Amino acid sequence: MNISQELQQARARFLSRRWFLRDCGVGLAGIAARSLYAADSSSGAVAANPLAPRQPHFTGKAKRVIYIFQAGAPSHLELFDNKPELTKRNGQLPPAELLKGYRAAFINPNSALLGPKFAFAKHGQSGMEFSEVLPHTARIADDLCLIRTLNTEAVNHAPAQIMMNSGTQQFGRPSFGSWSLYGLGSESADLPGYVVLTSAKGTSGGSSNYGCGFLPTMYAGTPFRSTGDPMLYLSNPRGVDDETQRESLDALRRLNDLALQSVGDPEIAARIQSYEMAYRLQTSAPELMDLAKEPKDVLERYGIKDPKEANFARNCLLARRLIERGVRFVQLFHEAWDQHGNLTAGVRQNSLDTDQASAALVTDLKQRGLLNDTIVIWGGEFGRTPMVQGGNDGRDHHNRCFSLWLAGGGLKAGYTHGTTDELGFNVASDPVHVHDLHATLLHLLGFDHTRLTYRFQGRDYRLTDVHGNVVKELLA
Repeated sequence: MNISQELQQARARFLSRRWFLRDCGVGLAGIAARSLYAADSSSGAVAANPLAPRQPHFTGKAKRVIYIFQAGAPSHLELFDNKPELTKRNGQLPPAELLKGYRAAFINPNSALLGPKFAFAKHGQSGMEFSEVLPHTARIADDLCLIRTLNTEAVNHAPAQIMMNSGTQQFGRPSFGSWSLYGLGSESADLPGYVVLTSAKGTSGGSSNYGCGFLPTMYAGTPFRSTGDPMLYLSNPRGVDDETQRESLDALRRLNDLALQSVGDPEIAARIQSYEMAYRLQTSAPELMDLAKEPKDVLERYGIKDPKEANFARNCLLARRLIERGVRFVQLFHEAWDQHGNLTAGVRQNSLDTDQASAALVTDLKQRGLLNDTIVIWGGEFGRTPMVQGGNDGRDHHNRCFSLWLAGGGLKAGYTHGTTDELGFNVASDPVHVHDLHATLLHLLGFDHTRLTYRFQGRDYRLTDVHGNVVKELLA
């Protein structure tokens, strides 16, 4: 083949590509838009606002979620799962057959057993058992659904936290909150659909706990600061009034719209959405964060002494205010529960910091008629070992069983699910894997977890991956 023929063929290939992009661009943009909006192309509301409310697969019992993530792994043996036999065997070595194939994070598994540090008692008509360090939670026992048999493969904090929040130990997958927002949209025009509040230390899993992964960025959690402006630089700089800012944003939107029409990149739509949301937040955020109008008895119920002080209790009250304003998913992170040592004092202090406000949130939602269609979740990434670590006052990571409580939207109230063995080491009956929990929560929101998918790199992904079953016993 001579050079002339090669040039002619190259020119033909170039013309073919140019023709395809020119004449088929509308079709490509349509494909991109459908991937972005995941909705019927005839839906004008979704086309105008990709975060507009959407209908789930079927009518769900719940419309919104408040996820109180107690990072660091609260000890089920000191809080929720009473083990008198463990007290009797305190100081003894665990049975050899119990340790076969067991993977510990730090300790030698053949370490002495450690009895629970606190007394337990039954509460409410349900007779649900709680530790003495959770007096406020104990008072709402008949509103709670307590799972004692959660289990996971992960044994260290970062992968276990990401597993609890995204269904996988790998970075880069969408979080439960992002899937919820992607499926349901948001009912708030002036606040993000998924808000994150943090107290104590930051989480080991970082932003992957609330990230959107490969979903468009608009579905990611938006971290709010607990006091002052919820985000830095929210206020206009000197010399920029509202009219000037609005004109600037309108011009920027026109440019972004041109880019979106040209290349159909979902991230451009997310950028447009974020600019508009930031503008509206300048008005809505100060009103949200100002607790001065909350009645004194409400502040006292949550244990808030100074409405401006950033802490877990304030975040719980902000969570209620956020869902009242249409926010779909609110997630609280409180990492303080990693008691490898100082177990007794650490669990007691953490309970003082979180027990009252957690219970107050459930009670407050119930009194306002919001609990019926709101799911409240309280729990961490795994439990703690029945064996001691560090002298006689610490426990290592334990993934074979741990506890978590839920309340509200379609959940069976006053119900304790599953049992662990006499030492709190293994599940004895009715196990609930993390994937099963996610499948059940999506079901309560109105989704078949096998059908809530997003196509990425040639594969349909979902929160539960290829696993998970709805735990029907948890449903009211």
